[in-house]
Amino acid sequence: MATFTFSFFLFLSLSLFLVSAHTSPYLSPLTFSQNYQKMLTSFRIFIYTPLQPITFSTPSASIFYNFLVNSPFLTQDPNQAHLFFVPFSPDTSTRSLARLVRELRTKYPYWNRTLGADHFFISPAGIDFSSDRNVLELKKNSVQISVFPTTSGNFIPHKDITLPPLNPSSLSLSHAPVNEAPSFLCYLKWDGKTESNLVNELRLDPAFVVESEPSDHHVGRVKSSKFCLFFYVADVAWMTEAMAAGCVPVVIVDRPVQDFPLTDVLRWLEMVLLVGNSRGAEGLKAVLRGVPEDRYERMREFSVAAPHHMVWNAEPQSYDAFHMVMYQLWMRRHTIRYARREDV
Repeated sequence: MATFTFSFFLFLSLSLFLVSAHTSPYLSPLTFSQNYQKMLTSFRIFIYTPLQPITFSTPSASIFYNFLVNSPFLTQDPNQAHLFFVPFSPDTSTRSLARLVRELRTKYPYWNRTLGADHFFISPAGIDFSSDRNVLELKKNSVQISVFPTTSGNFIPHKDITLPPLNPSSLSLSHAPVNEAPSFLCYLKWDGKTESNLVNELRLDPAFVVESEPSDHHVGRVKSSKFCLFFYVADVAWMTEAMAAGCVPVVIVDRPVQDFPLTDVLRWLEMVLLVGNSRGAEGLKAVLRGVPEDRYERMREFSVAAPHHMVWNAEPQSYDAFHMVMYQLWMRRHTIRYARREDV
């Protein structure tokens, strides 16, 4: 009887977990909750001394760096560190990067233990592949933190991390009431610069609202639209704002997107539609109107629940963008221990 009771409750617990996993914006709600708390108390990072002052012109990279160097996650004892941070400015040349890695290899024992796999660095645009052995190890082995969206080819999925972009309004972002009866099918805040046949077609369709210079009605139109349209790379910076307002993102892109922020945590494919640019206005309209209502409501619910994880606060707060990036680093603390190679 005791065995049966234990098995029943184990089955019930697993069933509840599986249900919650499919009704949550998180890939694994239970794992996330448990690991996040462990990270807060256990995670330790050692920072190498910068060779020169470090500056970042990209807002989110600058904020993350300043928060990191003043965070409680740092340790002065490298033997306690889970990860090692390699600081350098984004304008550092390939030759200087190679020299930096050579110095880490010769002056410290930590790089050689994993060939840099337990190291990370910040490069807003990402670094490309190089013929230099040292830069290549940095690129292929170390965790790169870039700004979303990244330059094509400069991001390695499952290893690298992207920072949520800083949208000015996201500093005070809050979950907005969701309109139960949207007035528009889709809203597009266009930059007014990029020539696009699709934009020209959308302007002529009353189901779409296109603004090149958002007016005072901008927020109201976002809340009154079922979907918000984004061209990948061009204007995804305000996607967090749209999601918080209950406007489901539609990203125009002709290839898979693997660099969404917090991709290890959030169920992006349950919150965002990816649509090719070649469909035209009629094809896009058909895709949006073809989304079943129950799927749309789930996407909108997830979209509203996720943005607070992508907000850059004036000071770090629990579960905000800074802590979520740290959580992704924490998940990468287990590294493959490569056999040491002789210096070339």
